[in-house]
Amino acid sequence: MKTIISPSLLAADFLNLKDEIEMINNSEADWLHLDVMDGVFVPNISFGFPILEAVSKVCTKPLDVHFMIVHPERYIEQTARLGTMMMNVHYEACTHLHRTIQEIHAAGMKAGVTLNPATPVCVLEDIIRDVDMVLLMSVNPGFGGQKFIENTIRKVERLRNMIREAETHTLIEVDGGVGVEPLEEEVYRRALELLRGEGEGALIGPVTLTDPLDGVFSEAEVGIG
Repeated sequence: MKTIISPSLLAADFLNLKDEIEMINNSEADWLHLDVMDGVFVPNISFGFPILEAVSKVCTKPLDVHFMIVHPERYIEQTARLGTMMMNVHYEACTHLHRTIQEIHAAGMKAGVTLNPATPVCVLEDIIRDVDMVLLMSVNPGFGGQKFIENTIRKVERLRNMIREAETHTLIEVDGGVGVEPLEEEVYRRALELLRGEGEGALIGPVTLTDPLDGVFSEAEVGIG
């Protein structure tokens, strides 16, 4: 399967947002990743539906929307109306996760589930066949510039084993904290080797908007699918 690149809107220059989106439209990026934060579930606020609606009118790439909010199930229909490809919700924010996944699918979207660093992958054993993508946070969500949590590599391995045993094609997305420092490059190389060695269906992302194509491996923001 081909490499998937999903640039992050958070890296955009919001004073020139249309130009930034057009740059992505004209690039070889596959998706556009949008992080929605509410200041409650995570200690930061990003943007909401006015920005999502504006972006959806201009962006020609599939939208990968990551909700870091409480009660994301309240916004399924509104998200679907934007033409969203993937709606990603946090395991920790959904009391009835299976129902939320069903409702996302019923609305015509793919369903992603995110796990925070302290949440073990075993919590997904009973729903892994219903999930299109699992996002593993490799930093604590809410802010950029954090150090990559190396235990994420072991979580990727456990999750890959779970997916293989379930005989499903769930994608894996790893998000946060990998940059261009030598140690970080080595950590990321190990993660890529693990994913490649285990075979199909993995996504690492999202990439920075300012460098969507060149040096994506050193930026630690590239997908293997």
